[in-house]
Amino acid sequence: MLAASLEQVWQWLGGIPDPEIPVLSLVDLGVIRKLDRQGEKLLVTVTPTYSGCPATARIKQDIETALREKGVEEFEVRQTLTPPWTPAWISEAGKKKLEKYGIAPPHNKSGPAHCPQCQSRRVCKVSQFGSTPCKALWRCEDCLEPFDYFKCL
Repeated sequence: MLAASLEQVWQWLGGIPDPEIPVLSLVDLGVIRKLDRQGEKLLVTVTPTYSGCPATARIKQDIETALREKGVEEFEVRQTLTPPWTPAWISEAGKKKLEKYGIAPPHNKSGPAHCPQCQSRRVCKVSQFGSTPCKALWRCEDCLEPFDYFKCL
């Protein structure tokens, strides 16, 4: 039986880092969509950032490991693609963590608001794809540093 509240489980899951961007938790990233109880079983619903995300299996494994470490015995991690994940699900705290880490947080479809290194607004796209498919590669025209930009899908 799950003695912990769903609020407590959210806190536990908020301690799991994203495998590709470890400065963000899975909760910051917004991929953990819902927690429910079905009788004695805890249900965790996860939406990957995109359907081909290579980190999906690792995310599921990390959730399962965290729950087992907290003594949760009956649970199921479900994946859903509907509705599709959107960068709007990244928490405000998560967006700040991204920028501090050197990744421009999602701003709008035309690109980042500014360079996460020097804050210059003079930035240009280098490639539609960055270090992962959910990011694009940009460069600052002032400090000349390249940086990833979390795409708005």
